[in-house]
Amino acid sequence: MTVSELCAVVQLPQSTVSRHLKVLAEDGWLRSRAEGTSRHYRLADLDEAAVELWRVVRRSAAGSNAAAADAERARVVLTKRREKSRAFFSGVSGEWDALREELFGSGSALLPFVALLEESWVVADLGAGTGALTTSAAPFVARVIAVDGSAAMLEALAARAAEHANVEVRRGELEALPLEASTVDVAFIVLALHYAVEPWAVLAEAHRVLKRDGRLIVLDMREHEREEYRAEMGHVWLGFAAAQLEAWAVRAGFAGADVRPLPPAAEAKGPPLFVAVLRKMGSSRS
Repeated sequence: MTVSELCAVVQLPQSTVSRHLKVLAEDGWLRSRAEGTSRHYRLADLDEAAVELWRVVRRSAAGSNAAAADAERARVVLTKRREKSRAFFSGVSGEWDALREELFGSGSALLPFVALLEESWVVADLGAGTGALTTSAAPFVARVIAVDGSAAMLEALAARAAEHANVEVRRGELEALPLEASTVDVAFIVLALHYAVEPWAVLAEAHRVLKRDGRLIVLDMREHEREEYRAEMGHVWLGFAAAQLEAWAVRAGFAGADVRPLPPAAEAKGPPLFVAVLRKMGSSRS
């Protein structure tokens, strides 16, 4: 609690509360942290002897009317603190997403997901493009191998990833990856599978380079009918049905595919997306 909150709880002048806090802090009973212009105090991590003494004092004081009244006022103080937070969120609920992006960046909501990555992993970004996923994963894993067939894309990717010493950039086709067998912990194919002439062959190559129990994550469009994408952007496939992807996954050697549709973003103009998880089972030599 802050000094002013403690004054409200124990109903003593600020000078008296501050004097007691100073003595207790100097003697190791309290620790404090600054937050803006305020300082918050709490019980310190006590040694065994101090813990025993505190238990005796607490038992002695706990039954008094003064302690009961202090505890009740403390609950009121904490309730007011929570109400202040609620009032803030009630006032900014309509602008909260924009405010959070302004404070922490547009990808802040996804940052917790990096905890799913292991520091020892080798990650393959297949069809890496200009390296958005590569550079996002690089700080959290041992190595990222970015593969793309376009020299222009790889040039942009190399410049973008220059500060990451653990990023390797390799030119190659998804149907013939420039990677050794069973060397990758997790592979990603993000909005690239619909450019492949034979998607099942791409999945088979991913299966080859994955270690045993490695995973392939595919993000792509759900099946759609926008024929203009073929002429305007060179799409070979107009998205994928879940059943088709699952059949290709089995043909490529995976146990199957866990396909999950993603809710479309309000501002998105393209077809809805899905994410699929394919796991390699069996011998690491396969």
